[in-house]
Amino acid sequence: MECVPNFSEGRDEQVVREIVSAMQVPEVRLLDWSMDAAHNRSVVTVAGPCEAVAESAVRGVGRACQLIDLTRQSGEHPRIGAADVVPFVPVRGISMGDVVKLAHRAGMEMWRRYGMPVYFYEAAAVRPDRVKLEEVRRGQFEGLCAAVRTDSRRWPDVGAGALHPTAGAAAVGARQFLIAYNIYLDSTDVSVARAIAKQLRAAGGGMPGVKAMGVMVDGRAQVSMNLTDLRLTPVAAVHREVGLLAQRHGVRIAEGELIGLIPEAACEPNAAWVRQIPQFRWEQKVLEARLASPLAWPGLVRPVLAA
Repeated sequence: MECVPNFSEGRDEQVVREIVSAMQVPEVRLLDWSMDAAHNRSVVTVAGPCEAVAESAVRGVGRACQLIDLTRQSGEHPRIGAADVVPFVPVRGISMGDVVKLAHRAGMEMWRRYGMPVYFYEAAAVRPDRVKLEEVRRGQFEGLCAAVRTDSRRWPDVGAGALHPTAGAAAVGARQFLIAYNIYLDSTDVSVARAIAKQLRAAGGGMPGVKAMGVMVDGRAQVSMNLTDLRLTPVAAVHREVGLLAQRHGVRIAEGELIGLIPEAACEPNAAWVRQIPQFRWEQKVLEARLASPLAWPGLVRPVLAA
């Protein structure tokens, strides 16, 4: 099983290293971790035996709960918690049903050990109105904190009818592989990126399985995307469509970016979208290659607080 938790800190490397270090569990492999200062977000990928991966995720959430204060945090990316999303993904030898059960158990442990309220989403959702992550995140941390005080329909699935005062809540899910793919435009006009994102995303009648938003990153317009159904909409098709839409707005694609890993079956080494990702290296960005050659766990900087 794989887990790809997203934490709401992308600027303080010491904090991120401590969260990743806390996730070290026997038999769990660290495949990738990255920080994004503009989005103020970090993404970690671990894989291994299912129970061990679930334990790794719980420990990471606990450390994030201790170290990240959302009342002092801001960034381009939507978020409801210090450990914003914790998706579990079947890799081999496990069914989605079993992944859902593990996600539910992990969510209960996050609350029991650390007082982190949990919402379940996608295949792990226990309510039909929480299948979509964007519905769970509606209002973000600030809006959700206010909403749970007056509307019991917004209460977490696990935990009291309130969010953690500084760490918010975690959205814990079970899903298939997702690719986080960003495209930078040769423009400083964020309205162009937002217009392209609006035409792209499935929710607006665009491409199936595409979630997109337009943001400014280091002074450049970026179309930030999650691709959730690679069978219906491969990366090459998204890249081609963004290029066409960009031309209509009088701009061009400058470069691409992958956050986290990509399954080997979805990677096309000679495709235009791969060539536009600076310093793309197969052994660093392809899941199967990383499974064979995982990263070393980072060392601790401060002692881990007791659960």
